[in-house]
Amino acid sequence: MTKVTYHIVEHDGGWAYKAEGVFSEPFPTRREAIDAAHRAAVEQQLPDSKSVSISWEDENGVWHDESSRGDDRPVTAVEE
Repeated sequence: MTKVTYHIVEHDGGWAYKAEGVFSEPFPTRREAIDAAHRAAVEQQLPDSKSVSISWEDENGVWHDESSRGDDRPVTAVEE
């Protein structure tokens, strides 16, 4: 099972959470970034009722298409 960890970092003049190399929008306070990361982590774990097709780009710029079952959600964590 995949694990996604949200890290709280200073970013763009404020605070953000970062997961798998991607930053959220900046928040004025660290507390707001932490709260947003917890919300995102919970939402990430909610199963979808149907499978969907997803496309994603890897670190080499290659695009991949695959199907997500909808019930194979990752384990999430927030490192404050």
